[in-house]
Amino acid sequence: MRNSTDTTPTTARTPWNKGRLIGQKPPLRLKDLWGIRLHLQLAGRVRDLALFNLAVDSKLRGCGLVRLRVADVAHGAHVLPRATVLQQKTGRPVRFELTEPTREAVQAWLAQAKLGPTDPLFPSRSGGAHLSTRQYARIVKRWVALVGLDPRDYGAHSLRRTKATLIYRRTRNLRAVQLLLGHSRIESTVRYLGVEIDDALEIAEQTEV
Repeated sequence: MRNSTDTTPTTARTPWNKGRLIGQKPPLRLKDLWGIRLHLQLAGRVRDLALFNLAVDSKLRGCGLVRLRVADVAHGAHVLPRATVLQQKTGRPVRFELTEPTREAVQAWLAQAKLGPTDPLFPSRSGGAHLSTRQYARIVKRWVALVGLDPRDYGAHSLRRTKATLIYRRTRNLRAVQLLLGHSRIESTVRYLGVEIDDALEIAEQTEV
């Protein structure tokens, strides 16, 4: 027990969150999005490119993304322009689009992996049926590091939020983003995107005093 005359210095603890972003993981910027795509294309990482593009387009949570089966996004060798799946977390159906680059990437992956309709779209390489959410989270960390971002600041939700954030910034249509994310309440979408804070800052930046 220390007494009042004890002058031995104590070692200050470093806060666990020092230098880290706390709260919602930020979405990727457009330049980072294209930078990661370019890295994956040049490296010939067919699976990762398909997984990355589909993560951005689908706006699914990681737990839903890794559980996709081939039949969810393709009929035979034809990759669908739109798909509907049940969300793993909520059980609610959600629709999403597959843009042409995503369809091409998924088609290349299907041709390489030779997967059947009932197979997991992204099988685990460690013996599991499909990628685990933990494996996916590690892959996301590697992706963001490719373009010089700090992996500690980004996660799976960064990809889920990326396209939704871009859509909101271009349209200011919260209802559309709510539907695309599969949220039951628009308040959830507001919190998820942090739009009240972003909008307030944008108004402040445009206001001269």
